[in-house]
Amino acid sequence: MPPRALDPSGVALVDKPAGPSSFAVVAQIRRVTGARTGHAGTLDPFATGLLLLLSGRSTKLTPKLVGLDKRYVTEVDLRGRTSTGDPEGDIVESLQPPEEHELEERLALLRGEIELRIPAAYAVKIGGERAYALARRGVEVEMPLRRSTVHELDVVAYTGETVTLDMRVSSGTYVRSIADALGGHCRTLRRTAVGPFDVADAVAPEAFEPGLLIEESAVLAALPDGDGGT
Repeated sequence: MPPRALDPSGVALVDKPAGPSSFAVVAQIRRVTGARTGHAGTLDPFATGLLLLLSGRSTKLTPKLVGLDKRYVTEVDLRGRTSTGDPEGDIVESLQPPEEHELEERLALLRGEIELRIPAAYAVKIGGERAYALARRGVEVEMPLRRSTVHELDVVAYTGETVTLDMRVSSGTYVRSIADALGGHCRTLRRTAVGPFDVADAVAPEAFEPGLLIEESAVLAALPDGDGGT
């Protein structure tokens, strides 16, 4: 297969819908541009929101973008945990939702530098095998911990059964692990920002066209101090 084209180059802000995988969206954009296409972080199929996709020569910017903080809005069902931490898994534990003051106590423990257990639905290897493959077979494994930084974690709404949270977290933070730590699972998950880039400026995959690519110079200029150098 011949190498993918290096033009057009730039960064696309795409608003992923629920359903398709992030890689399906990457492929959709690649078909439009005909250029090599990468990403600066994926979203699970059930999740929606901002994907940063890099086209052509701009794929070299990936190391500068993958480590940016992320902002999410998630609705957490506090009535039980699921096998995957999201609505696609089976209920593994039914729980009584916490009172509002107890919920705030739990949230307080999840702000700042924390360690979260990686969800079993992810692709990390345990004993040489993918964790999600073990989980699908019903094999219980002790998932490793990952250190994360939760810069902001705010309650948008609380119904007594579900809580909607707005959070800004370090790259690599598992939002489903935060939901699990609260005694629930993510019903919905939407990424609203990656670093300085906002989903309000993104387009649906079917609305993308090459003229919407952001030039490298503009991307670098938008990065926080110290991240835009070459």
